[in-house]
Amino acid sequence: MRLDDPLKRVLFVDLSKRRFWIEERRELFEATLGGSGAAIRLLDEFCPEGAGALSPDNPIIFAVGPLVGFYPLASKTVAMFKSPHTGNLGESHAGGRSAVAIRMAGYGAIVILGRSEMPIYLVIGDGQVAFRDASALWGTRSSYTTGDVLAKRESGRGNRTIMRIGRAGEQQVSYACVITETFRHFGRLGLGAVFGSKQLKAIVIEGQRNLAPDDRKAYRQTYDTIYQRATQSELMQKYHELGTPMNVLPLDAIGALPTRNLQSGRFEGAEAISGERLAADYLGRRIACAHCPVACIHIAALRIPYPNDPYFYKTVMLGYDHEPIYAVGSMLGIQDVSGMLQVMDEVEIQGLDVMSAGVALAWATEALGQGLIGETETDGLPLQFGGAETYIEAIKRIVSQPTLFYKALAQGVDHAASLYGGQDFALAFGGNEMPGYHTGPGCHAGYLTGARHSHLDSAGYGLDQDAAKAGRTLEPEGVAAQLIEEERWRQVLTSLVICLFARKVYELPLILDALAAIGSERTEADLEHLGTEILREKHAFKRREGFDFAELRIPRRILETPAPAGDFDAAFIRETLHHYADLLRG
Repeated sequence: MRLDDPLKRVLFVDLSKRRFWIEERRELFEATLGGSGAAIRLLDEFCPEGAGALSPDNPIIFAVGPLVGFYPLASKTVAMFKSPHTGNLGESHAGGRSAVAIRMAGYGAIVILGRSEMPIYLVIGDGQVAFRDASALWGTRSSYTTGDVLAKRESGRGNRTIMRIGRAGEQQVSYACVITETFRHFGRLGLGAVFGSKQLKAIVIEGQRNLAPDDRKAYRQTYDTIYQRATQSELMQKYHELGTPMNVLPLDAIGALPTRNLQSGRFEGAEAISGERLAADYLGRRIACAHCPVACIHIAALRIPYPNDPYFYKTVMLGYDHEPIYAVGSMLGIQDVSGMLQVMDEVEIQGLDVMSAGVALAWATEALGQGLIGETETDGLPLQFGGAETYIEAIKRIVSQPTLFYKALAQGVDHAASLYGGQDFALAFGGNEMPGYHTGPGCHAGYLTGARHSHLDSAGYGLDQDAAKAGRTLEPEGVAAQLIEEERWRQVLTSLVICLFARKVYELPLILDALAAIGSERTEADLEHLGTEILREKHAFKRREGFDFAELRIPRRILETPAPAGDFDAAFIRETLHHYADLLRG
């Protein structure tokens, strides 16, 4: 790493005292690379044990990695914090321009401390932080409006990132997200609520630095190899053509697409909401994260007629991926594409995590149908699967919270079910609502064991699908071993902040070449050890904050609905958890 590399610098911002300072933490980045590795150490250092997730003591950490600004597909920012949604580790990743902006502003990480006495937003540059009054933006109904105002008010268009929260963050909904560049998000585990608790409406970061590799010839050769792999890979081409919505039809075909609160793994409306149909009828454009040649972000152009006027429409542009399609499409039984996209739009306006919102509403719909709650609790809304207009109104109420029921639902499905019943069909894992895969024990064990309780932690759905294709029977010990092996390697990728879509582009020898060309000599053993240590540090933080594998709830619904990998029971999952915990310790 070059002596003048900005990756060694950490920016600290104290909102309570409105001051900032910069520290050189070269040893931190040399030990961890950056990204997830640097972030967990900073979180452990600055988050006191037992700190309230919505208290001033909870820090917000943003960290980037050594490949940012140098190579394609290395453009993620890792956010780390104590999660108000689960009470332990909060970790979320976002693409867009955030990582490049942070590094070009001169930092490898940013640590935000304290709480402002009034609504503010930050403007961060190279060696500069401005604290601006956000009172006029606080309470703004739409997150789009906040983005538009800041884009016009602050300089640096094209070289900056704008992170902001919507009303959900202000109201401290435990699964509120942070929106960046309109179509990207720090989506999961409630970073938006932490912003709201600090009265931090937004952060604008702008950077103009240049980076220089140590070995220009080797760098050029490595860059070209990565670029060619990214642009010629069949998988990356699919991400460009259809994006992750290419998963909808294959998952539905094998019975793995969660439908109507996982009452089924197949959806009769799958074709209508598929990536193929959306691309044919709604695709407006494709965009890419900074330094990415793939452009996997698909933007729908939705024309919505004005009331009582058949000739005039407003056109809404919104991003769509597999997870939003699952969460507010099949999970809510919505097969009308226009209705589904309008539900997505309301989620975006309010600034919610779409997966948690969709799963919470699916549970609420079933709870109403079973008589566990009534329309008194739902504020008169007759929640029914397929009812897009009603769900739009329910999303508004999750944020405005007119009844005790919506206050509970605003804290997630685990919390709501603990008060109203229906835990058997409350689809949360470690407190985090399920992603869009019901392939078998691998995926569900992966949700439970993963440090973030995310499908992206260890991709357990792949184990299920491979076993189903080969006609193999999975065993708990083998599932645990494969989950932990994959998750350890993904700690390396997320420390480098490589997009996980590109994990097959960035194979180990290429990663070592990429690092060497920019002055960071590593070995295969170094990276394997690093992945193990980061995973252990994450789980150590979780245990410190009260997490216990033995206390994890297994939703009965996942055992009842047929999955492609075959039947499994709670004992299988418990045994897998036991083996995983042993491997983590060993």
